[in-house]
Amino acid sequence: MGTVVLGTGSCLPERVLTNVELESIVETSADWIQSRTGIEARRIGGEGEKTYQLATEAARKALSAAGVAAEELGLIVVGTISSHMLMPSTACFVQTELGAKNAFAYDLNAACSGFLYGMDLADKYIRADHTMKVLVIGAETLSSRLNWQDRNTCILFGDGAGAAVFGHSDSDRGIIGSNMFSDGSLWQLLYMHAPESCNPDLLVEGNTGAYIQMEGREVFKHAVRAMEDSVRGLLEREGISRDSLNLVIPHQANMRILTNLIDRLEIPMSKVFINVAKYGNTSAASIPIALDEANMSGLIAQGDTILFCSFGGGFTWGATLIKW
Repeated sequence: MGTVVLGTGSCLPERVLTNVELESIVETSADWIQSRTGIEARRIGGEGEKTYQLATEAARKALSAAGVAAEELGLIVVGTISSHMLMPSTACFVQTELGAKNAFAYDLNAACSGFLYGMDLADKYIRADHTMKVLVIGAETLSSRLNWQDRNTCILFGDGAGAAVFGHSDSDRGIIGSNMFSDGSLWQLLYMHAPESCNPDLLVEGNTGAYIQMEGREVFKHAVRAMEDSVRGLLEREGISRDSLNLVIPHQANMRILTNLIDRLEIPMSKVFINVAKYGNTSAASIPIALDEANMSGLIAQGDTILFCSFGGGFTWGATLIKW
């Protein structure tokens, strides 16, 4: 008996921003971006594509795929660091848009690990109440949280949303386990200030704006090591070998991180789903978008063992195993 995925969905903005177009925005070159990151394009939100609107459309697709009505939902969790407003939460906007009147809703701030943290929560809620159905969404409009003159960050990120509906199954399928971590002591390597305080006594020194700031080389070193350790720890704890994995869906940070991680884990690239070239790093949305694409492409079969892993600002990181 376990917590299973009943349906998935995703939503990407219409506008595609290519590396060539970025050459006219910031001092960089298309070849340099592609060679350093593996990213060729990313989606940028436009009119009618705010964070909650992307999240809602992804949720509608997931509910349709699951055959679940919005009124059946007991909980909506949205992982995001680029919410439409600080209050109400993106999840509350989604609840209203869907008409999910029986659900309670809240946002979760774990940066790129937001969807995996949300999966872990869904599993625990559903294990406590087998009748519950939980909608977990990762949604970002990071284009609104970037310094477009900083070529070290603005080339990496994109917008989008992915969603999954979770419920209980009496079969042997479901979430096998999770291995989650955080380390707040390293926050200065990857962070984003809040809007400037209205209280002069609470002004944050050095707050240059509410956009992503990152020490890329340091983040790279921590990300690869942390994800490797979380994956190895989870596989060992659950008694699952790397050879028995059918598919690995990692956070789509950039190709350098992905190739280094997969090499260290000694997992064949043929078992790894990668779409970072098309969308860039969409933070909390990256894993659910990739999951939906893999699912809709027929790359996942019932009974498959799937590994997810992620790393994000906080620092937050972790890994999750599920039997599909």
